[in-house]
Amino acid sequence: MLAGENGAGKSTLIKILAGLYPEHDGTVARDASAGPISVIHQELSLVDSMSVEDNIHLGREHRHGPLLDRREQRRRARELCKLLDLDVDLSRPVGDFPMSVKNRIEIAKALSVNSRILIMDEPTSALTQPECEKFFELIAALRRRGCGIVYISHKMDEIYRLADRITVLRDGAWVGTADACSLPENEFVHWMIGRQLTEQYPARSAKPGNVALEVNDLAVPGLVDGVSLDVRAGEIVGVAGLQGAGNTELFNALFGVYGRPARGRARLEGRELSLSSPRASLREGVAYLTNDRKDSGLVTGMSVADNITLAALRNFSRGGWLVRGAETYAAQKHGMAILLISTEMPELLALSDRVLVMHRGRLTAGFSRERATQEKILRAAMGEFAA
Repeated sequence: MLAGENGAGKSTLIKILAGLYPEHDGTVARDASAGPISVIHQELSLVDSMSVEDNIHLGREHRHGPLLDRREQRRRARELCKLLDLDVDLSRPVGDFPMSVKNRIEIAKALSVNSRILIMDEPTSALTQPECEKFFELIAALRRRGCGIVYISHKMDEIYRLADRITVLRDGAWVGTADACSLPENEFVHWMIGRQLTEQYPARSAKPGNVALEVNDLAVPGLVDGVSLDVRAGEIVGVAGLQGAGNTELFNALFGVYGRPARGRARLEGRELSLSSPRASLREGVAYLTNDRKDSGLVTGMSVADNITLAALRNFSRGGWLVRGAETYAAQKHGMAILLISTEMPELLALSDRVLVMHRGRLTAGFSRERATQEKILRAAMGEFAA
């Protein structure tokens, strides 16, 4: 297990191990019989428009001279998918599948070069808890087959569940390595941040104001079924649910992604929201932080500052010039109403003032901060409570 805060040097290290940074001090020794080191990045390297089979063999196609050997590629792809307990149509585009299936396709791609050393960079960051359980079973199976795994994670429960040994980096330097069974959690956290940490999430006392966002009977055919909710100024409302419950689709509808198919009403500080397009939503004061930051959240070729202001350049510009002072003032203004989706239950419980739960496109329950528990949320997410 490789751990460390953001900027600790984990990504740089795995790029060295994968051969992307050939110029470095020191040596990297490995058994040639183990094959190349394969890296499964947090942002998967799959091409959504291409088939499962083509993605598995991308860059390492089987050929007879200049021609692709489709029969051999398909045979090998089936073999790898069977190994990973992955029952999918190899001819379908990868973009048709959920993240849990994409993870297994990425691993099949890594194993297609006979690699027995896998580096996994936060592979469960976009998975629900049931999907994580299946993924952990896969990791156990890979370990039984003799694969060596370097696993990068920031989740304490994952680290102590999966790791045989833990290595910690901080500020680009090695801090220590220890057997997981002999490294107490408080000492592990001290290694990562250089100080003791008594609470993972800071204490907060919410003082919600007036209703800022009011949603009435919001529906998108086949995705969201008549959802009504409200969020007060200064309040964080968490939205829980298993994969496919409609959480993301609800947020997309509120941000105008679906346009005309979305029905119902939404009001922001008393003003009617059009729900017609993301451009209109931005003008009306709605911001959406997507969970897919690579494809729909950020422009990775642009700077941090450019990304921060990209959605609201007109608000911070005069005569075509960006006014940094106006940006700073806007960033420091209080009273924002927040809807939050998180697949990590401790994070959802710690940050939310209220938790709403969805199941099959409908709200099944709502809990105050004091009444919300993991058990209650999971039961509601499985449809035990009627809307």
